Amino acid sequence: MAESTPHIVLDDETLDKIAFITFIIPQFARAYKMNKQKAYLYLREYGGIEYLDRHWWALHTDNPFWSVRSLFDVCYKNGGRIETFNYESISRKWSLH
Repeated sequence: MAESTPHIVLDDETLDKIAFITFIIPQFARAYKMNKQKAYLYLREYGGIEYLDRHWWALHTDNPFWSVRSLFDVCYKNGGRIETFNYESISRKWSLH
């Protein structure tokens, strides 16, 4: 008989965190005209992912425009340099539910 894979149960806060992070990375990618993988790698390299992990709860209550801008600021302070910004491409709405 095959062993069954353990079932992992995530609490609501963890699911909300995952939902927000998977929403905001593509928003960042669109704003700075890069693909999602490049955006993730850029955010990881320059502290954006750590910032998201620590501050997602506050960021998700704000307009996505400002969350993307905050990520830019964090990465810039940590040595990241991107210039192209397309604010019209950022979704203006975010909702956990």
